[in-house]
Amino acid sequence: MTMGSIEQTFLLQVPSSTENLALIRDFVTSVGEQSGLGEEDVSKLELAVDEACANAIEHAHGHDLTKAVTVRATFDEQSLRIEVVDAGSGFDLGAVADEPLDRLTATGRTGGLGVRVMRALVDEVSYEIVPGEPNRLRLLKHIRR
Repeated sequence: MTMGSIEQTFLLQVPSSTENLALIRDFVTSVGEQSGLGEEDVSKLELAVDEACANAIEHAHGHDLTKAVTVRATFDEQSLRIEVVDAGSGFDLGAVADEPLDRLTATGRTGGLGVRVMRALVDEVSYEIVPGEPNRLRLLKHIRR
């Protein structure tokens, strides 16, 4: 963060249902536009967050509506950071091979592409698991003005 820049944070928490993915996409689009990201970058970020939230709903929560998916968006002049918080058992992000998407899709593979899709759409992807605390998937997109 540069001297004098203002960091802004927005928060959305919804029940863990794929029916809420449209609401999440609208939230990300709105924050992305407000942050100063270009239209193409907003679309990429929206798709990456949609994939992250769909994974949280399906794999982390097993479509359990009593659980919530939290999306926290923070931006300053340089970047927009999205954090997707879930209460699942977590996974090893390092175990996901960094194979090019086009090679995987050429083989007809349809599952297990989420992390690779996210890596292709944003500048950084990280995942934090702390025992006894919610899991945090972080996506970062640099703002190019």
